[in-house]
Amino acid sequence: MTKKARFLALDVFRGATVFLMIVVNSPGEWGVQYGPLLHAPWHGFTLTDLVFPSFLFAVGNAMAFVMGRFAEQPASVFWKKVLKRSFLIFLIGFLLSWFPFYDFRAGEFQSLATTRIPGVLQRIALCYLIGAVLIHYASRKMVIVVSGVLLIGYWAIVYFLGGSDPYSLAGFVGNDLDLWLFGEAHLYHGEGVAFDPEGLLSTIPAVVNVILGYFTGALLIKVGNNYESIAKLMIAGAILVLAGLWWDLFFPLNKKIWTSSFVLLTSGIDMMVLALLVFILEIRNYKGWTYFFEVFGRNPLIIYALSGVLITIFYLVPVGDGSLLSQVYSFFKLFVSPAHASFLFAIFFTMINWSVGYLMDKNKIYIKV
Repeated sequence: MTKKARFLALDVFRGATVFLMIVVNSPGEWGVQYGPLLHAPWHGFTLTDLVFPSFLFAVGNAMAFVMGRFAEQPASVFWKKVLKRSFLIFLIGFLLSWFPFYDFRAGEFQSLATTRIPGVLQRIALCYLIGAVLIHYASRKMVIVVSGVLLIGYWAIVYFLGGSDPYSLAGFVGNDLDLWLFGEAHLYHGEGVAFDPEGLLSTIPAVVNVILGYFTGALLIKVGNNYESIAKLMIAGAILVLAGLWWDLFFPLNKKIWTSSFVLLTSGIDMMVLALLVFILEIRNYKGWTYFFEVFGRNPLIIYALSGVLITIFYLVPVGDGSLLSQVYSFFKLFVSPAHASFLFAIFFTMINWSVGYLMDKNKIYIKV
C-alpha cells in the first residue's frame, strides 16, 4: 500500500470533518440554524456532535503512520516532537480564545484574567499527548486495557463523585474540578453559567477517540486498502455503535460531558465512515470528487485556526449600523428565510477559508505543527 493510497481516505475524512466544523461554528445567526447543525441541548446526539470526536479520531489515525518512526530513535526524539506539537496546538487554541488581543473600543489590551483556557485545540493537544505516550510505551494489549479503564473509570468518577443527578449540568463533578483549577473567569459561559464542554475531566474519555483512531490506521497499514480491512472496520464499528447505544441506557450520550457511551458511538461511526471511504476511493476508484475535501485535509489545523480568526474579524469589523457578519447575513435574508440565510452565510464563510487552503495547496504550502 503506497503512502498516497494510505492518506487519501484520511485526507478526505479529515477534510470533511474540518468542513463541518467550520460550517457549524459560523452561522449567520445563532439559534436559527438547521436542526442537524445544532448540538444536542444536553443528552442526545446530532450530526454536529459527531464533528469534534471525528477530528480526534483523525488525529489518532494519522498517528498510526508516524509513531513507528520513533521505535528505533532515542526517547529524547519522541519527547521533543510530542511535547513541542502538544504545546504549539495548545498555545494556538489559547491564542484563538484571546484574539484579537486588543479591545479597540476600550483602547486597551484584553485581559488574560478573563481569557478562556480550555478549548477545542487545547483538548486535541492533551489527547494527542496522552495518546502518543500510551501508544509509544505500552503494548497493544495494555493500551486496550488502559482505554477500558479510562472509559469505565470516568463513568465511576462522574457517578460516585457527582451530585444527586451526576449527569446533569449542576451535578457534573468535572465542573467542580474546572472551577477549582481554572477559575470561573477562564471557563466557557455559553450554558448561562461557568461550564466548559472541553473541561479537564471530560478530556479523559476523549483520549480513547484518539486511540481508536490509531488502531484503525494501524489496521489499514497492516491489512491494506482491501475488502478484508473494510469488513473488519465495519464489524468493529458496528460493535462499538451497539455498545455505545447500550451504555446510553446507563450513561447517557452527551457530548458536553463527553460520556463514555458517546466515545463508543462516535468512534464506531467514524470507523464505518472511513471504511466506506476506503471502499469508494480505493476499491471502486471513485476519486473525482475528493479534491474539495482534500484541500481542508492537507492543512487542517491552520485552516481551522484561520476560521476562528476570520469569524472574530467578521464580528468586529463595523459596517453601517452593524458588523460585517450582520451585513452579509442580512443580504442573504433579502432572498431567503433566516434559517436558509444563516446556512448560506456559513457556506459562504467556509468557502473563504477553503479558498485560502486552495491557494496554499496550489503553492505546495503545508504547515505541520
